[in-house]
This record gives sequence, structure tokens and C-alpha cells, in this order.
Amino acid sequence: MEDTPDGEAGAAVTAEGLGVKGSRGWAFRGVDITAEPGALIVVEGPSGSGRTSLLLTLTGRMRPSAGQGTLGDLRVPQQMARIRRISALAHVPGVTELDPVLTVAEHLRERALLQRRFADSPRGLLRPRRERAAASRAAIDAALTAAGLDLDALPKGPRTAVRDLERLEALRLSIALALIARPRLLAVDDADMKLSDAERERAWALLREIAEGGTTVLAVCSQAPDDAVVVSTATAAGQTAADTARSEDDTTDGNETTDENEEGAADALAETGRA
Repeated sequence: MEDTPDGEAGAAVTAEGLGVKGSRGWAFRGVDITAEPGALIVVEGPSGSGRTSLLLTLTGRMRPSAGQGTLGDLRVPQQMARIRRISALAHVPGVTELDPVLTVAEHLRERALLQRRFADSPRGLLRPRRERAAASRAAIDAALTAAGLDLDALPKGPRTAVRDLERLEALRLSIALALIARPRLLAVDDADMKLSDAERERAWALLREIAEGGTTVLAVCSQAPDDAVVVSTATAAGQTAADTARSEDDTTDGNETTDENEEGAADALAETGRA
């Protein structure tokens, strides 16, 4: 994979007492992380325990209500805009979902165009059209290679619609789209969702390879692999962090469900705002 735009490798990630709260209670809180550049960081926990909220917070998309953190030398929450520029999201429902009607090629062209238009340097925009097109093709090829997605192996090649992709192929495409930006941190939501055991092993092998290549990887899952830096959003006795926080704050009547925990996370996003 190519170097990041500023020539730096993956970003170290730290967090101390990090938390996000909405009017329904805490989506998550009390999270501590210490991870080196190029680490595979896994956020583990049951659905509704604030895993996605934590991923969005660490990538500068959701402002925390408590605690602090860093991505490289950038601070959370003081430098969220700059954090967004060095991180990229893959496979996040409601944020980076693939359009089932579009083809793989259309997704790749669109992402390369957006990258060139909004993320590249002003000097890059002044290059001749032929050079810009060549740079976009090179970025796409590098991202596809890093994500392990072989377009020729798809049912209709690059013209294959997203709805016709297998689950693991769709995950690889989402990762490739994120890698076009050459981020220092790649964040992947629901990395093991609806995958068979064999597919799950291949997905983790892919994420390990990306991390070994220098890009820090932050992945949400239901069960973490043994060789990752594990961050749990669940407490002992089967409670989620959000459940525990609500209990301590006496903000519930004791009858709330995991579905309501998910609503709390969504509410926290609405209240704190996408950073």
C-alpha cells in the first residue's frame, strides 16, 4: 500500500476515560486505550454497547462527553477536523453504506473523484487531467490490492452490482474505498457480522495484513481475535457499559433493553453532533 499523504505511517491511538452520553444515557464511557502505530485494535462487545459510537469518536466523527484521547499527535476532542483527515471509515451502517444498485467500478470511480476533489492538495488539482487520471487509477489499484479484491474474479467483473457481491467481497470493497484516501487509521464497523467461520478468518487475516503494512486498524466485532489490542464496551456479568452507566446514574426504570441501548447511541450522536 502507498504511503499516507503526509508520508507518515499509522497513527498511535490513546484514550483515557472516554465516553459519549445522550439524553437517554451513556452510549459508552470509561474507555481506556493504548495502542502503537500499525496496531490491530478491536472493539469487542454486544450489539448496543456503544461499539460504533466509540469508533466514530476515535475517528473524529462524534464528540465525546467525557475523557480525552489522541490519534497520532492530534487530540480528541480538540482537533476532530484534523483527525477526520487522517482516518477513514469502512462498512459503517448509516455512514458509509454501499449503494446496492451501483457497480463496483462506479463506487471506485466516485470515491476517487471525491478524494481528488475534496481531499487532495490544491497543487494536485492544478496538474494536467491525464496526470490526475493516472494518479486516481494508481490509488484505486493500490487500494484494491491492499483489500484483496480481485475485480476479474467477480461475477461481472468491475460491472458487478453491489447487491450481487458475497458478504466478504462487499467488506473488501468497503475497505478498498476507505483505503483510497491512504489513511493513517482505517476504522471498520461490524467486521465479522454474518460471516462464516472461514470467511471470518479471512477477514481478520486481511485486517492483520493492512496493519502489518503500517496502517493502524480499528475494527468493531462481536468476538475479538487473540492477537489484537482488545477494547471492550461490555462489563462483567453480561451488562453493557451503557447499562451500567444508566444504573449508576439512576436514569432508567430497570426495564430498558439492548434495543434501547442502540437508541441511546443514536441519540448520543444526535445530541453531541457529528464532529
